[in-house]
Amino acid sequence: MVYPCFCTRADIAASLTAPHGDAASAYPGTCRRLPDNPTRRASTSHSWRLDAAKAVAVAGLPGWTEEGGTRFEARPEYIGDVILARKDAPSSYHLACVVDDAASGVTLVVRAEDLRPSTPIQRLLQTLLGLPEPAYLHHPLVTHGDGRRLAKRDLAPTLAAMRDAGCDGRQLAAELIAGQLPLGFRLSQS
Repeated sequence: MVYPCFCTRADIAASLTAPHGDAASAYPGTCRRLPDNPTRRASTSHSWRLDAAKAVAVAGLPGWTEEGGTRFEARPEYIGDVILARKDAPSSYHLACVVDDAASGVTLVVRAEDLRPSTPIQRLLQTLLGLPEPAYLHHPLVTHGDGRRLAKRDLAPTLAAMRDAGCDGRQLAAELIAGQLPLGFRLSQS
């Protein structure tokens, strides 16, 4: 269910901007059908990708349950040939995440709604590896007034900076619990 991938990010970007490229796909499958070549693998840097079609054929399209009981079904377009082991790291985020969650006994995964598209991939890996399914909660993002998500790269204020500017932590917590957001922030619409 895995295959070596010799593509660089530049190769993938170029293939997606070509006239025949599929912008909806994160990876065009360039290396999926290459014959196994141990000599090339030994001499050329590569990552290992999951063949999503084969994996789904074995495990099906696993869904997941959100906190509160809502059941989601995986959408095939969110399950691509993800990297399981990178050229520069022994494990990808998705693989490390599901193995670590299982080893740590995680029963509830809480993260922002912009990461919901990662959940079908992680559920597929959990199913393939026989790992338990945690419940999930994908919460709305806190955004700037113009809708951009708060991010360090955009110099969004940190709690420490807000504290230094005189923001009272207890008052901030009470406002957040009441659904009021400071400094013109807002919750994204789910």
